Amino acid sequence: MKRTLALLLVLILAVGLLAGCGKTEQPAASGNDTQSNEPAAKKTMIIGDTTFNAENWEETIDPHRTYNGWPCIRYGVGETLVHYSDNMVLEPWLATDWSNDGDCTWTVTLREGVKFSSGRDMDAAAVKQCFEHLLENHDRAPGDTKIVSMEAEGQVLTIVTSEPNPALMNYLGDPYACIIDVDASDFETGISVGTGPYKAVDMVMDDHITLVPNEHYWNGTPKIDEITVRTISDRNTLALALEGGEVDAAYGVAYDAYPKFENPNFQFSSIQTSRAFFGCMNMQSPIIQDPAVRQAIVMGIDREGFVAALLEGHGVPGYGPFPEGFSTFGSEHLKTQGYDPEGAKKVLEEAGWVDTDGDGIREKDGVKLVVRWLTYPSRAELPLLAESAQGSLKDIGIDVDINCTANRREFLADMSSFDIYASALVTAPSGDPQYFFTTSCVPGMSYNFGAYENPKVDELLHELSTEFDTARRAELAIELQQTILDDNGYVFCSFLEMSMISRSYVSNWTAHACDYYEVTVDLDINK
Repeated sequence: MKRTLALLLVLILAVGLLAGCGKTEQPAASGNDTQSNEPAAKKTMIIGDTTFNAENWEETIDPHRTYNGWPCIRYGVGETLVHYSDNMVLEPWLATDWSNDGDCTWTVTLREGVKFSSGRDMDAAAVKQCFEHLLENHDRAPGDTKIVSMEAEGQVLTIVTSEPNPALMNYLGDPYACIIDVDASDFETGISVGTGPYKAVDMVMDDHITLVPNEHYWNGTPKIDEITVRTISDRNTLALALEGGEVDAAYGVAYDAYPKFENPNFQFSSIQTSRAFFGCMNMQSPIIQDPAVRQAIVMGIDREGFVAALLEGHGVPGYGPFPEGFSTFGSEHLKTQGYDPEGAKKVLEEAGWVDTDGDGIREKDGVKLVVRWLTYPSRAELPLLAESAQGSLKDIGIDVDINCTANRREFLADMSSFDIYASALVTAPSGDPQYFFTTSCVPGMSYNFGAYENPKVDELLHELSTEFDTARRAELAIELQQTILDDNGYVFCSFLEMSMISRSYVSNWTAHACDYYEVTVDLDINK
């Protein structure tokens, strides 16, 4: 019995010793202790944007629908075959190489190792499927690209166009050409699945979109766990949200709010772009059909004063479709009309427009010289431009009746409801001049809101669309610009100096000349 009790005592002591050896003592916490068993805090970011709304034809991120490709590429969901430098030079992106046979056949080599956020490989078959869906559903892509057939083999896509199309690769850098997984995308909700650093998990039109990292991203690791892009269409409200810390970064803050952010708590990223603020003359309007009225309007708008006073210097006066110094076909090559109120008065008087009743507004054959100016509020520059034009044109005897409405589509559908439609358009989103003329100067095209028509423009544009020589393309672009300026079919007023503002703890929130790339794999936030 004694021996048994002794053995039990030894066993109990052994168990106690083993338990003690298996236990690790934790040192007392101190202020210098950097270790923590708690998970790292979720890194989130909120971006305020004035343009992600139905008013701007940016309702969803489905690039195959109108202009919905812009938020798709801006918010890091979609990527295109080519990328644009800030000098608007084509660079490889999802395509590593491309070549043309001098005629209608293009050979495009796709990047290896790229996956959609769905996990599907991005190969030539997937890109072919994407472009086929694009051509079936988009309003501009078929006419721009002229693609009639494609063949896919591994990572090589062969594209055949109906006629030589030297600008094809430029068009395939347009946001509508974002490469998406057609099988995984939801075209009813407008949530597309792309190859970009982020994927959309939630979206409500005119309100917000929620983004999370694409775990399959091919070009690095996204830095932020969740990004929310909030639609804040009113620019002053957006400024207050940024100032109050409700958003971390903003696109579209009102100019007069800029001084609030010129301090160490905020940072600006600014660059000149080819986004033009201009008016399309409604060539079906009896008033606008008078060449003297069109000429006087162009002469009577004070572009320099508009940029200096109302934009507070944050812009560039515009006299043609492209800014001065832009590529080899900028406005310095043109004969343009500057501000000349006295000359405008003379033009009107010689055409029979005189102020007979002394109210300051000219008349002719009993008709008051009233111009109905249609525009919209989501681009801060446009209401200010309307205000500036109203003031300077009144000085020469033209009354401007402003209709600044988010419901512009209703009025654009009725050509009898306006005389000038002022809008904002990136005139060279692909760095090539052809885009502006095909969208805005050809009858029936998407941005030809004034129904402008000119056989000479059609002839020159046809030559431009098949000309591969870059020097000759520049010559044709200059001749095309001069033709529409001589017609006074448009009045160009200014170009955007784009400024994106963020709080000081945000990094790589950067403005680009093409106005495409905002949410990138490098975007980060460290509060």
